[in-house]
Amino acid sequence: MKNLFSTSIGKKFAMAISAIFLMIFLLQHFIINITSVFSEDIFNMLSHFMGTNFLVQFILQPILIAGVLFHFIMGFYLEIQNRKAAKYEYQKEKGSANSTWMSRNMITSGLVILAFLVLHFIDFWVPEMNHKYIEFLPEDPNRYFKHLVHKFENPLRVAMYCLAFVLLALHLLHGFTSSLRSMGTNKRYVASAKTAGIIYSIGIPLGFCVIAIFHYLNQ
Repeated sequence: MKNLFSTSIGKKFAMAISAIFLMIFLLQHFIINITSVFSEDIFNMLSHFMGTNFLVQFILQPILIAGVLFHFIMGFYLEIQNRKAAKYEYQKEKGSANSTWMSRNMITSGLVILAFLVLHFIDFWVPEMNHKYIEFLPEDPNRYFKHLVHKFENPLRVAMYCLAFVLLALHLLHGFTSSLRSMGTNKRYVASAKTAGIIYSIGIPLGFCVIAIFHYLNQ
């Protein structure tokens, strides 16, 4: 029997699972970051726990990185395959009149989001790895808040972050619906799931923008 994940449906299902996984991580990341708006101490405490916990650092973090790479590589692959397969139909039926701008530009938004993730890694993950595993600097449980605030001193960087999150919101709005279809969600739950998806897709990126703008204005 042909392996399910070697088929187009199987690949889309795996893509949907990876998307849900990344959305859970994004929610967890947001919950921690939003505390920086209300309490420096709580943010430092949570960040210190995440930054020093063995399970998080050596098991969940590698899984997350693998999930990110899988999602983007598979997403680009499926999008290219879909465009090749539907090229004639789009020309004949004028796909722009039958689909949203976001659905036709998932690769573009994906590339921008990927560029943002690279910037985010350079800003936070690389310095963290350098601090702990290259320079072996002494651990300061109160350093996380200062490092976060420092990154939002530049208005251009704040604008870039907000633009990336606007595109992420659009990406999520289309991607969430596609994931529901790929996972074969029961029609009885689709309406509620779509409503939750819209709230998530707009609320979480908006929340990250609020965090960046808040720290910029409170320098």
